[in-house]
Amino acid sequence: MAGTSGTYSAISSFSRVEILHLIQERPRRTIAELAEATGLHANTVREHLDRLTEGGHIVRETEHRTTRGRPRVLYSAATGEAEASSPIARRKAREAAERGDIMRRVMPWTGSSVNEIGTDATHQLDAIVDHLSESGFDPLVDDKELTIDLTPCPHATAQAGHRATLCSVHLGIMQGVLTEARGPLLIDGMRSSCNPEECVVQLTTR
Repeated sequence: MAGTSGTYSAISSFSRVEILHLIQERPRRTIAELAEATGLHANTVREHLDRLTEGGHIVRETEHRTTRGRPRVLYSAATGEAEASSPIARRKAREAAERGDIMRRVMPWTGSSVNEIGTDATHQLDAIVDHLSESGFDPLVDDKELTIDLTPCPHATAQAGHRATLCSVHLGIMQGVLTEARGPLLIDGMRSSCNPEECVVQLTTR
């Protein structure tokens, strides 16, 4: 999951990965909570949160207070659900589907998945492939087995000590992308393997 271009630049820093991991575990976090949990200065946390918001990975809301005091800003992971849907992530999913439809019109032989899994699921795959490609991967999608092969995993050696956190965060992002694209596909998990460089994500249907 390495790379610094496009979408993935928002989480190219492990500090941002750590912050996003905390937010995925529990939504509606404040800057003060995240600063305390990570040991980072509040201003540094705020900068990281801005990057994650711009990448479509988190959403922010202003706290509704019934007492005196300035309302806090609360941060949640962009899950794609109504209460945590990112307009940036929605736009990216829509644009990916539009590009996919154009490609299938120009090269009809690439559109077999529409007949196999339907238009909505195909658009979800468009969105996830775009996301992964921008993240520095070369994803290999099997629309019959519903798998996405990301082998070799760059974190197997480069970030071996943080691999569990990195994989958890990226699987959460991938699920958010699928949900924003509005279709039947869900992340089922990663296929187990004795090879640490092997990374195959299994999808399932609702």
